Amino acid sequence: MSATVRYVLAVLAPGQGAQKPGMLTDWLELPGAESFFRWAGAIADADLLALGTTGDAEAIKDTAVTQPLVVAMSLFVARELDGLPGPVAHTPQTGRDVVITGHSVGELTAAALAGVLSVEAAIALTAVRARAMAAACAQTPTGMSAVLGGDPDEVTAALEKHGLTPANMNGGGQVVAAGPLEGLAALRADPPAKARVMPLSVAGAFHTEYMAPARAELEGLIGGLRPAEPSRLLLSNADGAAVTSGREVLSRLVSQVTSPVRFDACLATLRELGVTAVIELPPAGALAGLAKREWKGSDIEVLAVSSPADLDRARALIEAERGRPEPDHLPDWRVVVSPVRGTVSPAAIAEGTQLPAGTPLGRVRSRRAEADLSAGYDGVLAEWLVQEGDLVDAGDPIARLYPEVQS
Repeated sequence: MSATVRYVLAVLAPGQGAQKPGMLTDWLELPGAESFFRWAGAIADADLLALGTTGDAEAIKDTAVTQPLVVAMSLFVARELDGLPGPVAHTPQTGRDVVITGHSVGELTAAALAGVLSVEAAIALTAVRARAMAAACAQTPTGMSAVLGGDPDEVTAALEKHGLTPANMNGGGQVVAAGPLEGLAALRADPPAKARVMPLSVAGAFHTEYMAPARAELEGLIGGLRPAEPSRLLLSNADGAAVTSGREVLSRLVSQVTSPVRFDACLATLRELGVTAVIELPPAGALAGLAKREWKGSDIEVLAVSSPADLDRARALIEAERGRPEPDHLPDWRVVVSPVRGTVSPAAIAEGTQLPAGTPLGRVRSRRAEADLSAGYDGVLAEWLVQEGDLVDAGDPIARLYPEVQS
């Protein structure tokens, strides 16, 4: 019962490593830009305006300030585009026409664009994450290197040989190795056949167990946040699956600090969804390049918003998405959607049953994994929208819930 989507726009939010000296300069010509970055800097307790204009490569390599700088820049340009995702009603007809994913710290940008976090909360949480990760980096000398090309099995074997972890599986033939500096040096001196090893300008082994202290600090904070449910389709770096609960988004934002980034899985899900156009927010270029290499030969338009001159084309892509017809009446029920493409097995729960948040609703079996379904909020199961064995896409509606018992 897969829904037909003629136009699907993907929005990509970059992570650390995408920064460049002077990256804010051209954007400061836009009205409100300077005050936005002063305000974001006050939230992050960092002079983002100076860092993004006069900071050299070494200054913007500092994890503690780079992450909020990247997230604030992406969020400012998203606001400037005036039409990117914001809260929408949870219905089968809306919320599938835009799909959002971020890379590493870009997942905080994505969470804000999907309505899970406010802009203020996203920048503040990014700043905490950044300082905690910088402190973890200072405990042990570690780093990261990109491995480009080579046989995947041989690359994996080489990383194991040198005591390294595949921290980012980015797609497009790119794996990022992370671990002790001596292991990275040995990998560069003896790379896998037909592979190039490029050291990255980062402070430590992100997305590995070396970041455990940072993860522990974040775990102690997220209980104080009150996330909203995602109002757009939001893909997770953990497995490329859509996340349908705000609490689950927060949980994954914490766990990804010590877990590999599976951007390759996100790209695979975007392809399965039938994405027709992609916008990468600035500082743009890296994710657009990965997408183009992974989807080589496709007719998907991939736009890296690198300067204000790219805004008109980005707005045109957004306007094409906004031109999709929306329903006149938005009913007072919500929908549980599939996180992945696969075959569905609904739970044996009768329609009309009152469900507490977290109630298991079944499972979707995909080619890569099995994904559990659950109710993201208290409610009543109004209607099953699938049957045993149905094929569903990521974002397809599975069940309809009333948020509370209807009188």
